[in-house]
Amino acid sequence: MKFIVFKNTVLLFVLIMISCGNVRRTEGLASKENSNHLDETLKQVQGDTNIVVGANQIEKYLPILKGKRVGVVANQTSVIFNDGTCTHLVDSLLSLKVNMVRVFAPEHGFRGTADAGEKVKDGIDTKTQLPIISLYGNNKKPSNGQLQDLDIIVFDIQDVGARFYTYISTLHYVMEACAENNIPLLVLDRPNPNGHYVDGSVLELEHKSFVGMHPVPVVHGMTIGEYAQMLNGEKWLANGVQCNLTVIPVENYSHNSSYSLPIKPSPNLPNDKAINLYPSLCFFEGTNVSAGRGTNKQFQIFGSPFLNPDQFNSEFTPKPNEGAKYPKHEGKVCYGKDLTQSKNLSALNLEWLIEAYNNTDKKSEFFNNFFVKLAGTEKLQQQIEQGLTEERIKATWTEGLSQFKKTRQKYLLYP
Repeated sequence: MKFIVFKNTVLLFVLIMISCGNVRRTEGLASKENSNHLDETLKQVQGDTNIVVGANQIEKYLPILKGKRVGVVANQTSVIFNDGTCTHLVDSLLSLKVNMVRVFAPEHGFRGTADAGEKVKDGIDTKTQLPIISLYGNNKKPSNGQLQDLDIIVFDIQDVGARFYTYISTLHYVMEACAENNIPLLVLDRPNPNGHYVDGSVLELEHKSFVGMHPVPVVHGMTIGEYAQMLNGEKWLANGVQCNLTVIPVENYSHNSSYSLPIKPSPNLPNDKAINLYPSLCFFEGTNVSAGRGTNKQFQIFGSPFLNPDQFNSEFTPKPNEGAKYPKHEGKVCYGKDLTQSKNLSALNLEWLIEAYNNTDKKSEFFNNFFVKLAGTEKLQQQIEQGLTEERIKATWTEGLSQFKKTRQKYLLYP
């Protein structure tokens, strides 16, 4: 990807020195067992765009970090791009003599290889010897002890713009911990690949969980930097605390910009199609229907042994793979639909969910307890069971969406 990053030629030279070379430079941060994973997940960086992610704008944030003890919230997407290659943010900051103290890792881990919901362990990075602290499992919020020797924290993670994608929940807890310990937070912003629309029911706070912490719709249409501003502005952190927040915005970006993620943000979102379909197909995670985990078409297909094969003519059999050690319906033939050739969505699709419910022979077992957490309300399940159409269901979202859009407008950094 060709980025217009620096106006200063000296800084450009520094970035080239730390970032040039082939993609395998990224392996330096990985352990042996994970190095091949990083190599596989790096796709050809999208060409011919002037979009400049926050991490690439080193001249804006390096002065903020110099002389400070720094913690970083990062994963495999936390990279600096340069002419089709990349280096990890942590590697680059160390090369620039920034005093890196520790790394905090979200769901899926620092290398992005853990299953959804899998416990991620603390550890030591094999190249840098930096301690890695997991922010998933029992320790979702950095403790006072984990922050006491830090002067600032950098947050740089690629999000996909869905309420139940847990990186915004990690952002919440990091901001809260920073506010409580008087530690500034620096967010390096990245585009939202689903930032071109806002849709879904607004979460009801009685159904708050790690897959939905705030009264926002399923698709919120905000970047991680904009979302951070909203957490502060709406006083959604515990006790209304305010985080000392600085955002490095993306350059040359708008919410209608088309942006292809060069690195998959988690194991089961392997490509642009999966990312586009994810907000709609993730509802199946709260049912007895598979969304393709255990195949090479994760979140691009759906199916179940309990769906009518006469109605659903696509078949697949889930098997253990990266990111799905124990996939739903493992080893069983699932009947459903292949959506890999479907048109890209600019709104949530409920028709597939409704169609699956209407054509299963296991209606009483279709929904599980996780569905309400994903939906953020009990109403959606009730509406589907009552036979409401997609149009009628979406009509009930109108007022909540209108209110949220007014709130959202206050925190937007991009047109």
